[in-house]
Amino acid sequence: MGNYLNPGNSGFEGIRNDVYVDKTGLISLINRSIDTPRRLTCISRPRRFGKSFAAQMLCAYYDKTCDSSKLFDDLIIAKDEKYSVYLNKYDIIYLDMTNVMSEAGKSGIVPYIKRKITEELVDAYPALKADSESFTSTLVNAVELTGNKFVAIIDEWDVPIRETVDHPGVQREYFEFLRALFKNSGATNKIFAAAYMTGILPIKKDGSQSAISDFEEFTMIKPRKFGAYVGFTEEEVKKLCHDHSTDFEKMKQWYDGYAFRGVDSVYNPNSVMKAIHNEDFDSYWTQTSAAESLMGYISLDFDGLAKTVAELIGGIAVEVDTKGFANDLVTFRNRDDVLTLLIHLGYLAYDEETQMVYIPNEEIRREFAKTIREVKRDETIRRVKESNQLIYDTVHRNAEAVAEQIEKIHAEETAVIFYNDEQALRSVIKLAYFSYKDYYIKFEELPAGDGYADIAYLPKKNSTLPALVIELKWNKSVEGAIAQIKNKHYPDAVKGLGCDVLLVGINYDKDAPAGKRKHECVIELLQ
Repeated sequence: MGNYLNPGNSGFEGIRNDVYVDKTGLISLINRSIDTPRRLTCISRPRRFGKSFAAQMLCAYYDKTCDSSKLFDDLIIAKDEKYSVYLNKYDIIYLDMTNVMSEAGKSGIVPYIKRKITEELVDAYPALKADSESFTSTLVNAVELTGNKFVAIIDEWDVPIRETVDHPGVQREYFEFLRALFKNSGATNKIFAAAYMTGILPIKKDGSQSAISDFEEFTMIKPRKFGAYVGFTEEEVKKLCHDHSTDFEKMKQWYDGYAFRGVDSVYNPNSVMKAIHNEDFDSYWTQTSAAESLMGYISLDFDGLAKTVAELIGGIAVEVDTKGFANDLVTFRNRDDVLTLLIHLGYLAYDEETQMVYIPNEEIRREFAKTIREVKRDETIRRVKESNQLIYDTVHRNAEAVAEQIEKIHAEETAVIFYNDEQALRSVIKLAYFSYKDYYIKFEELPAGDGYADIAYLPKKNSTLPALVIELKWNKSVEGAIAQIKNKHYPDAVKGLGCDVLLVGINYDKDAPAGKRKHECVIELLQ
């Protein structure tokens, strides 16, 4: 076994020794691509979404220098008709680019890779004729000697792109290396039965075309058939929670929220496992190296970005155009490029059907809420202060001030929210109260009494704040809103919390006479 040639199965063996969620169905997808025009696969995922685990699993399955049957015979892949056909049948070229970078340094990546793989090939096959002028020829010679093609597995392939921003020559050399291996169809087909690359970013666009465009890409925006392997599915999490006596509903609230076509719920796998091992629901995001600084991205000076971040924190999904993103960490033309990067980093979830982004779960909301207070942008700071003041005015029953702030938010947001019904009014309310997470838990259409309360903010545990039950009306009256709260017994939902309850009625009358306030508010303490 070597470091770069045939690394063996010890990595996956260690994974199997811990709590393990069976993701070997991914192997079936790669098997279908072997020795076909679809043999090159590139998967992009956020950090801590299981990319390296998958790479080690593939090494263990394909590496011909070990017997991995005991690691796979009881797993899903063993039921695949091609299971034994490809099990431990190939020479593996395995590159963990994070490790390569630390060993080789920024300027010597490509020479280091060529030297190390050649050395290990010659050690394994002393009869091999190594070509000092052409690394590709050396690999062709190895295949001819052994009668066996390679499977290439490149983990964190984009590290040299992300970490050599100030060294364009290094990036060009690295791209040329990949192009020589994977864009030369004749040599590629002779050398590789399959190739599997993982990274955070999709393949970098080099000029007018991708540097290695023959790879089929599966990203956080379009994972396609790999959607179930982005993270843990809901059924997998339910089983974990059952097996470890963990509260599933809390797990869902904290770490669910990503969804792809054909896969309704996808959970952050690292955070789920941390919650189970630690027996504690917490934000484990900051305890990883997952973030290129969130603050740095959301504080970029693009029109509408601060407002968009406020909408996202308030629970509003926002439309995004992902097509122009350059697939790097430095080329941003507008707010859409920033949002697209945050999708790839896992900070935002993307709905392919609606082309909207949203904050997926409690863990990420906390990261945004914490970061937003550190962003040095006047617009963002103003929005935080105004939202905190609105909560203060509501709690202290200053209905006039509440109506004024709702009116102000309405005026600022008319360009993006078509304000003509109660649903649109609800969007403005959520945006106005976007800093609620410090104090409350928000419920929309909370089942209560004889119907559903439009929005309810319930105070967090040990808080002395009152609960807020908000009823929204459009072209009606605030008195009617309060009457509906009482008549339909909406406050029943908060009985037993041991706190005061404020009834908040808000109405928007677009047909009111000129000069009359368009937004009205009444706040009553429930007796």
